[in-house]
Amino acid sequence: MIDHTGIVVSDFGKSKAFYVRALAPIGYVLMAEIPASVTGHTDVAGFGEPPKPDFWIHSGTPNQPPVHIAFRVPTRALVDAFYAAAMAAGGTDNGKPGLRPHYHPDYYGAFVRDPDGHNIEAVCHAPA
Repeated sequence: MIDHTGIVVSDFGKSKAFYVRALAPIGYVLMAEIPASVTGHTDVAGFGEPPKPDFWIHSGTPNQPPVHIAFRVPTRALVDAFYAAAMAAGGTDNGKPGLRPHYHPDYYGAFVRDPDGHNIEAVCHAPA
């Protein structure tokens, strides 16, 4: 089981603002910010569902190739809401909400590129 993960972003403020908006519909909130003066090298921000963050960003040279992160949600409506919010926050379309039956019959996902090109997904595995 994965406890937490993170990505490197080129513009910390821009990416933090993107993730605040893009992840809000799925219940993720900005839970922690730790400045470079504490970490010793870079600002970090942690997002998650309370009580703890499990998705982190920090500034630096973005991961190459870009990373794919998928957030599992319980309903297809949340996939749709994530996609709309991420696009409104400045994301780039990388796959509109819909079924992806090549993965399995009930795989419903949406894919958005964040400001650094990371492929961010919301996915629901439940039947309609």
